[in-house]
Amino acid sequence: MSDQWWFCLKHMAVEPEEGCPNKDRMGPYETREAAAGALRTAAERNEAWAQKDRAWNGDD
Repeated sequence: MSDQWWFCLKHMAVEPEEGCPNKDRMGPYETREAAAGALRTAAERNEAWAQKDRAWNGDD
């Protein structure tokens, strides 16, 4: 079994390598815990980029 994990967007669940097609999931992640936090991590990264965009455009 692989040491990689994915977060399935279709089932909203953590999956091992043998899971849904990659088009339906985020990853791979090194740990099950990291995969479980995939949506939180994506939201945090999106917010960080949005803040950079606002600063770049002088909208902060």
